Amino acid sequence: MAAVTMRLSEIGQQLRAFRLESGMRADEIAARLGVSRAALYRYEKGEVIKLDTVQRLAELLKVSPLTLLGIGVEYYSRPLSFFERARQVEEEADQILQIADPVAYLVTSQDYDRLLSRAILEQTDDAQLAEQHLAILTARKECYRVRRPTMIIMLSEPTIERFLTRGVGEAITMSDELRIEARRIAAQEIENIIEMIEAEPIGLQFSLLSDIDNTTNCMLMRGRERMMLAINPFRCDTSPSATTGVSLVTSAPEAVNAHQRVIEALWRESIKGRYAAEQLRGLLAQHAIR
Repeated sequence: MAAVTMRLSEIGQQLRAFRLESGMRADEIAARLGVSRAALYRYEKGEVIKLDTVQRLAELLKVSPLTLLGIGVEYYSRPLSFFERARQVEEEADQILQIADPVAYLVTSQDYDRLLSRAILEQTDDAQLAEQHLAILTARKECYRVRRPTMIIMLSEPTIERFLTRGVGEAITMSDELRIEARRIAAQEIENIIEMIEAEPIGLQFSLLSDIDNTTNCMLMRGRERMMLAINPFRCDTSPSATTGVSLVTSAPEAVNAHQRVIEALWRESIKGRYAAEQLRGLLAQHAIR
């Protein structure tokens, strides 16, 4: 019963993430349900919701009722909805194990955020979508700043090489001037990672995966109640309108345990400490623009 109660309390979070995934506006969903938009927002904040309303919402959002109740596997095809779901899980996480993009978004700089915001706002035709997307990223970083879960992050050397060559937001259309700035910020972010590796801050560890380019980006987020797995094709510097794949989130023990074994094996084999810092400096010397 405790597990069921816990899952019922998460319906609001699930509902918001799947609403964003659907692309429908809150007032549109509320109208189809026959409730006010204020009532829908109250559901998203965790107000008690009837099971028949859960059933109708599931049909409307094209997910199973069990998924909406937090049981089973969640799938997201939009960066906006996946990043929102990641934000929700990160709010409860005490530890994050991550095979990441060329950087780990939660510890990137303000310059990174400014460049990404400018690139997205200049490229998109949907300002509201862009603002939602950027607001969710900002909320994720603020949550990390306040809570400071421990983080273990593994970065891929070939991915970093591409990052330094192409810059932040490699798939976003930019002017030549902004692309040069994107490459400069990319080099700055790798320099920041080197500084963090050498400073060895409590609760934050980086390592480098050499000659491994096809490892799936994933996060294991351990909370007090359970561990969640997120497999993610969306880079943190992607466009809100990207359609590069389907992400999934699950707490299924078989999925969590299998990925944990792989992550732990990769961590043991990865380059750490001053050796990782030296390797990154070599990549900067080869590929960075100044």
